[in-house]
Amino acid sequence: MRLAMSGERDAFATLYRRHHDSVYRFARLMTGSSALAEDVVQEAFLVMMREGARWDPTRSSFSTYVYGMARHITRRRMTRERRFVAFDDPETPPCEPTVQGDVPGDLVRRAELTQLRRAIVKLPSRYREAIVLCDLQGLSYAEAAAALDCAVGTVRSRLHRARRLLSERIHRAESGRETALAPVVRCEV
Repeated sequence: MRLAMSGERDAFATLYRRHHDSVYRFARLMTGSSALAEDVVQEAFLVMMREGARWDPTRSSFSTYVYGMARHITRRRMTRERRFVAFDDPETPPCEPTVQGDVPGDLVRRAELTQLRRAIVKLPSRYREAIVLCDLQGLSYAEAAAALDCAVGTVRSRLHRARRLLSERIHRAESGRETALAPVVRCEV
């Protein structure tokens, strides 16, 4: 980071390559939009170039700093736009089959992942952040707390509540008590 702040292009490029994917995944899961996630990534790294000297390595890791910045930018963008983007984005890459030739299994897996993603996107942002950072990005409670600027206990309670909400929503959807997530299409011959 020191090299990047002193104008070393290669150092900045290395930081970008190392952290781009994880920041993108975080923003994608928080917003539900590939386009908005790309905007968040670009803005986060631009802010880092301008204000990177504010990062204090004694207070947090660089990845925690970048997640915190991405979180702030994501929240600001979502508030400014005052809307959520539909998760069914045409840029969403298809899931790869887990077993070659297992088409039915692949379709079930895709449906389950889509249902889970939709449920995550519908969570209130404070719970969605905890799920994305801890369960999907693999941050420790302490790292997530630093990125979210809250206590470790707060992260734990939000994570517990988020998991419970996800479980309830998925259970309701599976039992048919919730409206279908996608319209049913009938094929008549």
